[in-house]
Order: sequence, then structure tokens, then C-alpha cells
Amino acid sequence: MHYQAINLNEKLSKFNEHWSPKVIGEMNDYQFKLVKIDGDFVWHDHQDTDEVFIVLEGEMFIDFRDGQVKISQGEMFIVPRGVEHKPFANKECHIMLVEPRGVVNTGGTESELTAVNDIWI
Repeated sequence: MHYQAINLNEKLSKFNEHWSPKVIGEMNDYQFKLVKIDGDFVWHDHQDTDEVFIVLEGEMFIDFRDGQVKISQGEMFIVPRGVEHKPFANKECHIMLVEPRGVVNTGGTESELTAVNDIWI
């Protein structure tokens, strides 16, 4: 067995594109993904899973049809399954997602921001 910690900053330095999650690890059927975000995402939901956003650097917001949440560095927020939401950041923000393998970043919404799944860095 190879024992080595995963360095989040080193992994984040390997890509620049926004809204394109990169897998850095798996635990059971869940993947840990790093994402750089900037600007607006699309309205979407995930019918089969909750979604957790952990802000590593910067701040982001998530709009809901009935409100909004701000998530700052060192904070996390869990969007319950089936709840329509639209993440955004006013300037680049680095986040970690923890979600089941195979989850599409735009849920059931087709968009130019729909990312290819299972891209490991």
C-alpha cells in the first residue's frame, strides 16, 4: 500500500478551468472533487443525492427559489436532494464537493457547463 496525503493546493494548481470538477479521491461510492468556480452556474437539482459544498478559498453563494446562502472560506453547506439551486461566485472560489460517483454537475439540466465525469488529477 502507498501511504501519501493528498495535497489540496497541489491538486488545485493542476487546472484552471471553472465549473469542471476534478476527482482527487474516493471513499466507498463517494468521490471527493475539487472545483474552481467564477461567475454564474445554472439552475439545477439532484434528485437522488444531497450535495455538499466546502469552501477552501474565497466565498460563494447559492441561490434558491426562496432565498440565498453565502458560504465563506472554512465553511460548508449541504443542499438537500431535489432542491433547485444555482451556485455562483463574484470572483474565483475554490471548493470541494463530496458526492456519489457518477453525479452530473448540472443534474438533469443540459448546459454548456455540463462537465465530463470522473476526470482524475
